[in-house]
Amino acid sequence: MATDTSQHRQLFSQGALARIHTYVELTKLRIIELLLVTTIPAMVVAADGWPGLGLIVVTLVGGTLSAAGANVINQVYDADIDVLMARTAHRPIPTHRVSANAASWFGGVLGVAGFLVLTFGANLLAGVLSAIAFLGYVIVYTMLLKRSTTQNIVLGGAAGAVPALIGWAAYADSLSLAAWVMFAVIFFWTPAHFWALSLKYEDDYRAASIPMLPVIVGEAPTLANIVWYSVITAGITLLLIPVADLGWIYAVTAVVLSGMSIVLATRLRGDRRRAMPYFLFTNLMLAGVFLAMMVDRLAGVPAIGADTVWMSASTVLVSIGVLGVIFVESGPGMRAPRISAFRHIIEIAITVVFGVGTIALGWQMVGA
Repeated sequence: MATDTSQHRQLFSQGALARIHTYVELTKLRIIELLLVTTIPAMVVAADGWPGLGLIVVTLVGGTLSAAGANVINQVYDADIDVLMARTAHRPIPTHRVSANAASWFGGVLGVAGFLVLTFGANLLAGVLSAIAFLGYVIVYTMLLKRSTTQNIVLGGAAGAVPALIGWAAYADSLSLAAWVMFAVIFFWTPAHFWALSLKYEDDYRAASIPMLPVIVGEAPTLANIVWYSVITAGITLLLIPVADLGWIYAVTAVVLSGMSIVLATRLRGDRRRAMPYFLFTNLMLAGVFLAMMVDRLAGVPAIGADTVWMSASTVLVSIGVLGVIFVESGPGMRAPRISAFRHIIEIAITVVFGVGTIALGWQMVGA
């Protein structure tokens, strides 16, 4: 009898652990890790030093809960296509390890918890930004853009750039141009990063009828866009030097990593097999750039070069990248099947205006 009771307890314990593992799997913590790498440096730059361990912990916990909740709801909505793709067919909902209803409640609770933690642990602005990121990922990207347009990861990917704003707002209770430039770094980094991954899983997206760029336009235009977005990203990373008053540690790191990103992107055009190494490098690049700005600010290193020099370099790179994107996107067959030419133009215009506008604001700040 005692043996049976022990076995029952063991089985119950194993079942509980399996269920916990399933719910943790739903949150996609690996993706969240990279997003949170952008949060702490933003707080450090906003504070012009160490913002305090307590505030950092609260901000990371709140940001994690919010992002995790959005990831869960994303999988609820995408369950019908996840089962069609080899990369996602093993997820908890397609494999019936958790019901869509239970996952919906779990994701919703996480999202609300993230908002509350940030609102009461930091400030209302940080909480509102987390809610915007949550709704942006769930509604704008997952529900409206992912299945309709090749610009899904460009515009919808903006939700992944919000953690930098949350980090800044958590300390400053406001948003400066420097915070928006950090947002822009991630915004323009995301398309090239994700399109490299989509080249590897092109067959998966085709099977699920998801209009990722390689599925709709093929390899050559996708690789060209990866190059141009890498160039824009490089320009925006340099813009942070004068806008956030960063020193030589950040400047050297940004030049080296963004330069390597452009070089590796151009090499993709000769060998598609380099897509995954490039994808992995872009992870390193983003983490390196943000960690460098944190070290730079904590070390208090002096600046290198005049603000106008960095502004000029940034302007040239962003202008070249934007013109390249316009050229590629104006080519034949660049639109998803059910997207009108007008909508496609508007979607591209949003990206172009944001890039050019960010540069214009940078010049205005330097000139002031």
